[in-house]
Amino acid sequence: MMMIFGYPAPLMFGQLLLGLINGAFYALLSLGLAVIFGMLNIVNFAHGALFMLGAFVAWGMLYYLGINYWWALLLAPIVVGAFGVVLEKLLISRLYKLDHVYGLLLTFGLALIIEGLARNEFGSSGMPYAIPRQLQGAVNLGFMFLPIYRGWVVVAAAVMCLATWLVIEKTSLGATLRAATENAPLVQAFGVNVPRMITLTYAGGAALAAFAGVLAAPIYSVNPNMGANFIIVVFAVVVIGGMGSILGSVVTGFGLGVIEGMTKVFYPQGSATVIFVVMVIVLLARPAGLFGKSA
Repeated sequence: MMMIFGYPAPLMFGQLLLGLINGAFYALLSLGLAVIFGMLNIVNFAHGALFMLGAFVAWGMLYYLGINYWWALLLAPIVVGAFGVVLEKLLISRLYKLDHVYGLLLTFGLALIIEGLARNEFGSSGMPYAIPRQLQGAVNLGFMFLPIYRGWVVVAAAVMCLATWLVIEKTSLGATLRAATENAPLVQAFGVNVPRMITLTYAGGAALAAFAGVLAAPIYSVNPNMGANFIIVVFAVVVIGGMGSILGSVVTGFGLGVIEGMTKVFYPQGSATVIFVVMVIVLLARPAGLFGKSA
């Protein structure tokens, strides 16, 4: 059997794949957080609940309406994004001029409410969501078997992250949005509806979380705690990458997922804390994060 660093190759590549899968979710979720913080200056602790909501919307569409996975992958982010519009208009828009702690407390409370309502309605045991027929099975790569759906998750997350980065960093829409966060009155003087752009930005971040939730539904059971299981790690990813940095969130998300996966091979007992150890080291060496801008 082929060995790598004294370990069987299938074990190494299997853990690498698991790391990439976790990294895909870290990248997508931290990307949504970075978009919302970078553009709105809101620390959105409700992001994990929106991730969970995306999975539940996909599950409900399948079991109540017969809408399949592919349509859910398109429609669930739209539904959760619309819910994000309501949250932003009714609650979050009132906090933009206040200290960050108020946004943190509000979104933390919203997360508890959303997760509590889901727990009361569906319980905590979780519900299965079948892998779509087209993505079932595995491919023999010679050194390991690659489950098709897990490979799809990594590719879909990478494409979505790249598309989001291109829109924000390389288009006139992204330039206008960045300008609006720096000097809203000036941008509004040019006829741009800044409040609408801000609302749509929050909705876009919510939709990214929901997209990740739909991708996660066939891998993890659809349950009210699935967002809470990710959100603390995702906040660490955002801090390491640099608060508000789009590129930092994507690169750090995938990178830390791989580091976590490899730690399970070389030092399993440290896999639960390795990301936080990295966070401490990065903050000591570079407080603004790897890709963040120093004050």
